[in-house]
Formats: sequence, C-alpha cells, structure tokens
Amino acid sequence: MDKLRLRVEDTSSKVLVTGDLNSGKSTFVNALLRREVMPIDQQPCTTAFCEVHDAAENNGKEEVHLIKEGVVYSISDESTFTRASLADLETIVSDNEDVQPVLKMYLSDSRAPSESLLNNGVVDISLIDAPGLNRDSLKTTALFARQEEIDVVVFVVSAENHFTLSSKEFLGNASNEKAYIFIVVNKFEQIKNKEKCKRLVLEQIKQLSPRTYEDAEDLVHFVDSAAALRPYTANPAFDDLESSLRSFVLVKRSESKLQPVMTYLSNLLSDVDLLVGANAIVAQSDLDQAKNDLMRVKPVLEQMKGNQELLEENLESVEELGAKKTDTRTKAILSSAIERVGQGLPGVDTTISLPAFPGFPCIWDYARNVKKALLASLDAAVKLAEDEAHVTHSAGVKKIGELGDAYLPEGAEKSRGTFIPEAMFSLRSGKKGLRRRLSATTTAVVAGGVHNLGIGLSQRSDMLDTSIFDIFDFHRLWPHFANDEKEAEDEASPTTALSVLSVGIGAFTMVGKQILGARDIINGIARISELLRNETTRRWVAPVLGILSVFVIGATAHLVYELPNTIPRTIGRRIRTSLVAIDENSTEDELFVNAHAGRVSRETRKVLRDASLDLKERFRVAMEERGKELKNAEEMERKAKRALEYFVEVETKTGLIRNDAGLNSML
Repeated sequence: MDKLRLRVEDTSSKVLVTGDLNSGKSTFVNALLRREVMPIDQQPCTTAFCEVHDAAENNGKEEVHLIKEGVVYSISDESTFTRASLADLETIVSDNEDVQPVLKMYLSDSRAPSESLLNNGVVDISLIDAPGLNRDSLKTTALFARQEEIDVVVFVVSAENHFTLSSKEFLGNASNEKAYIFIVVNKFEQIKNKEKCKRLVLEQIKQLSPRTYEDAEDLVHFVDSAAALRPYTANPAFDDLESSLRSFVLVKRSESKLQPVMTYLSNLLSDVDLLVGANAIVAQSDLDQAKNDLMRVKPVLEQMKGNQELLEENLESVEELGAKKTDTRTKAILSSAIERVGQGLPGVDTTISLPAFPGFPCIWDYARNVKKALLASLDAAVKLAEDEAHVTHSAGVKKIGELGDAYLPEGAEKSRGTFIPEAMFSLRSGKKGLRRRLSATTTAVVAGGVHNLGIGLSQRSDMLDTSIFDIFDFHRLWPHFANDEKEAEDEASPTTALSVLSVGIGAFTMVGKQILGARDIINGIARISELLRNETTRRWVAPVLGILSVFVIGATAHLVYELPNTIPRTIGRRIRTSLVAIDENSTEDELFVNAHAGRVSRETRKVLRDASLDLKERFRVAMEERGKELKNAEEMERKAKRALEYFVEVETKTGLIRNDAGLNSML
C-alpha cells in the first residue's frame, strides 16, 4: 500500500519499453529520442535495463550511471554508481551481457516541449529499454518483478512474427495489473498484406488485453521505427504514435498512472476478499466440526465419569460371587465324596470302580488296590470341582465382557486377552507355593493324579501304605479308638461274637503283614496232639475244643462272607478320618476340603480379577482419550471463532477501502 501511495503522489512517470527479442525495441526508443543512442545490432545485444532521463535532472550533463549491485541508487551519492560517457554505452552493455546491469542515462532533447517526451515541461518522464522477453527465464522474471514501479507499458511486437508464447504470457500478466497496454507493431512497412496483418494482430490483442482492444485506435499503432530516424522524411504513422503516447502519459494521467494503481488495488482487495472467503469457509467448517465433536464427546465423557464407580462395584461383585460360588461348590463336592468314601464307595460316579476280591491269598494286594481306587475317586472329585470352576470362570469372564460392552464407549479398544480354561489349575514351575504343597505329606492340597494336575492322593506313597488295620475292623470291638464323633457313631454298633473271633483269629494268623503258611499250621497241630496225651488235659480240653470249633467255624464264615465287604468300608473310614481330622501340626484351613476349596476359590478370584483389571485399564484409557478429544474440540472451537471474527473484520475493512477509493464500479 505504501508503494501505491508513492506511485500516485510521484509526479514522474516511468514508461517501460519491452517486447520480443529483435522486435526493434532499441530502434523504437531511438526514434522517440530522435537520436541513435541505444545499441542496435542484428544480434541480440540489449541485455541491460537502460532507464533514460532528461539531462536536466543531472544538471544538464549527458552521461551514463552504472548502478552498483546491491545498493540503492542516489544521484547525489557517487558511491552507488559509476560514471561513464554515452560513447561507452555499447561497450558497457557488451561487457556486462551475463550480469544484466541497470543503467541510468541522462540525455538532452533540444526539441520543443510540445514535441519532446522527456522534456515536456509538465511531467518528468523516464523511458526504460528492457531486455527481450525470450532471452531467458531469469531475465524475464526480473522484468516481471519491475512491473510494480511501471506506470505505462509500451510493448513492441514485430509485424513479421506477431506474438510469441513469452509475449502472450507477459501481456496476460500485464493486462491484469495495468488494464491498458500501449502496443507498437514495428516493422510494419515490410508487410505486403497490411490489412490481414492488422486483423490478425488485433484478434490476438482482443484475447490478451480486452480493454486495450476496446481503445485500439489510441493504444495500438502499426509503424516502422527505423523510417522515423531518417532525416527530412515524413512519417505520419510514427507522429500519430508519439502524439498518442504523449496524450496517454501526460493528458490521460488517470489512465496512464491512476488506472494501474486502481486496477492493482482492486485486484489486491479482490485477492484479499478471496482469501478471506476461502479461509472463512475453512474456519466455519472447523467450527462446525468442533461443535459436532463437542456434542458427541462431552456426553460420553460425562457418562463415563458417572459410571466409573458403578463399573468398579459391578466388577467387584462378579469377582466376589465367582470366588464364593466356587468355594461353596468345591466344599460340597469334596464333602460328599469323602462321605461316600467313608461308606466304602467311590467318591464320585465316574468310571472309577472298586476292584473285585481276588481270594484270600491276595487279600493284602486287594486292600491296597481298594485304597488306591478310593483315593483316585477323591482325586476325580477334585477334578470335578475344578471342571465346575471352569464353568464359573467362563461365566464370570463373559459377564465382565458384557460389562465392557455396556460401559465402554463406541470405538474403545477391545480386550487383547483370551481366557483359556484349560490353563487354569496347571502346575507353575518355580512357585514357592507349589514346592510347599508337593513337600507336604499330612494333607493333600494339590490333586489331579492321572489328570495331569499335580500329585494326587492316589499317587502318594504315604497314603497308599496298607496295614492290618485296613483289613480287620478293630474299631467295632473298641469303639473308643474312633478318631472323631462321626467315626465313633459308626463304631457304636453292637459287637458280635463273630467280630470278636475275627479279631482273635486275625491277630493269631497275621504276623509281619503276612498270612501264616501250611508249615506253621502243622507245627501247631503237633504241639496240640502232645498236649492231649496228658489225662488231666484231656478232661478239660474237650469243652475247649468245642468252643474253639465254634470259633473256627465262625471265623471261617467271616473270612468267606464278610471280610471282602468290610475291607472297603474299613479303608474308607480310615481315609475319611485322615482327611477330616485336625492334628497338632495343621489348621482347619489345611484340611483336604478347605484347602482345595481355598485353592480353587483363589484361582477363580485371580482369573476374574485379571479380566476386571483389563477392563478397568481399557475404561481408563478410553476416558483419557475422550478427555483429550474434548480438550482438542474446545480448543478448535475457540480458534475457529477467533478466526471467523478476524475474517469478518478484514472483509469489512476491504469494503471500506474499496468504497473510499471508488473501486466499487470495477467489481
């Protein structure tokens, strides 16, 4: 804007003469000056910007000032330029062809002010002879950069070649800024079909600069500049051109000087309005997006904050219910199994069954196999409790997943964990608790056996040890041997003679855990026969033998009919007693039922807690992300509102400037 103000206030005018290479620009400038000053050659030689001023500005002295590169020229500061004579101009241009110098030329024009363009007595005018447009892109760009300082553009085109691509590009840009272009069609006298040439040139001008075409009579001239330099030769066409140029520069200053300013300012304001409009659309779009994000995110975040405590309560409830359910169910299954074993039955209805009685010679192995089968049934009961715990775990994990679906917002991260029921209750090497359980011999805390879940009861050698107490039911003779109240009740049944005899015979015939052989029986009979030779002995032995016969018969009946059936019950009662009794080195929590119930319950709690912690973490991350989205949306809303206010303000200011400058008619 400062440059535009200076251009309007400046009483001088700058006329840029440019055109295609070899179009006759330098010849045209020489014709305007009525003297051959600019170098003319068949080869392109005008590579400098030669700005021609009236010598009156240099105290009437004709000379050339070569402006030093990188400084601002001042005619009163000789450090900004180097002086040279007009005779050295051609040499200066040739020597500096590759650096594109800027020259200030001061010339005298002896013609009357009414005829001279430089010395017109009204306005200080300078002519600028510029390099050809198609010399190279660098020079063309430099030329375009100078257009801001130019009031009038005189474009010289050869009548032989018309407008080249470089010419069209330049005229298109210049027309947008200057509106009017003064066009000189040079070398016209050499054209045979002049009407056709005029028609073709005007058609091109109509496309390139419509406003110039509308005033073509004053702005477009077909001349031969070389003919104007011939002395004493009339050249009406060039005289008309010079008159029109003087009129355009001096008389029609609103068109030659103010119109470019108005056009430039109008275009500038239009560009500002365009940018303001485009950016206002973007700002409005951002504002709408921010409002939509706020409407979407804010309620979700508030709902999540309100539901956070409720979610934690629900997760805790799922965890507690699952652990309590598995604890209760495990105790019920194992307690029932122990009661069945105490009755001589397998602990659970599975494929495990008691072995068949193989006969008295193998009665010891039979007792051991019965004990192993009953212990294996308890291991199966533990496995059954764990299987039911799997169902509880799965249901709990599913419930936690449903809570996630209910409480997590749309788009939240899904759980990456996978619940594998088979991985539960498996051995974990290196765990202190496992080593402690494996070393325990008083209670069975780890179960499974053949089910690959650890060392079960049926796999423990201390539990499989068989004694005479597993074969003969001593407790039916001495009920006070019972280890607890339940066993005492079982042993309170009436003692029969058969049971007494069975104890006697058993104690008599069992030595070192083995049944007496035939040799021992023969030796016993021999000793009895020697005893019977005594008369006194014979008198009392008959009754005794009768009684002994009855006992022997009863014992035999017992061995044949009852012993195979009483062994499972005897062993079962002993197993039950060992699992439910609390000794001085253990606590109630270490009992078989309580220990397994606690283990299964803890595993359940751990699985459900892991799932709960995963959901809590995903809930926290989702809430944190929604918080960031809300913060970003609020920040975007503030910025968009400020931007819209600014763009409205700018649009208002451009409207005021356009109105004050009288540019509304140019819209």
